[in-house]
Amino acid sequence: MRTSCLKDVAGFDKRLVVGVGALEVSNNPGAILTTYSLGSCLGVTIYDPLARAGGLLHTMLPDSTINAAKAAERPAMFMDTGLAALFRAAYELGAEKHRVHICVAGGSQFMDDSGLFNIGQRNYKMFTDILRQHGLVIAARAVGGYVSRTMQLQIGTGEVRLKTSGQHSETILHRS
Repeated sequence: MRTSCLKDVAGFDKRLVVGVGALEVSNNPGAILTTYSLGSCLGVTIYDPLARAGGLLHTMLPDSTINAAKAAERPAMFMDTGLAALFRAAYELGAEKHRVHICVAGGSQFMDDSGLFNIGQRNYKMFTDILRQHGLVIAARAVGGYVSRTMQLQIGTGEVRLKTSGQHSETILHRS
């Protein structure tokens, strides 16, 4: 996990790519956090409009109990440990739980046409279960289906954008 606390340089955007099983947080208003190829994985953004801090998580699997050693090494790989790590990192930048706007994308039935594993559905269920346990709600979502998505969070505005496979342009999922 990396955190970006870079000072703003007027006129320059800083694009931070969030890889699979990783997360980024920032309070740099010029930062754009982006993750690609969300199939069955989930992309989760959190953003505190008052602190102007937020983060993006690209998680692969729902439950870290299948490999505790891997979860300790790469918590963002799993929803249960990754979501907690995302919130902790955002808190270090001044975000507060009761103010965050939460968006989610992905969770497709991708490369599993039979539905045998339902990884996307299981990821989303774990995500919603965790939010419910903590009294949190989703501001916007684009989950399921048979598509791949790219997700980005613009730290300066809190805007979350999506590009879905087969579409030529981005759509705005949420504005803070």
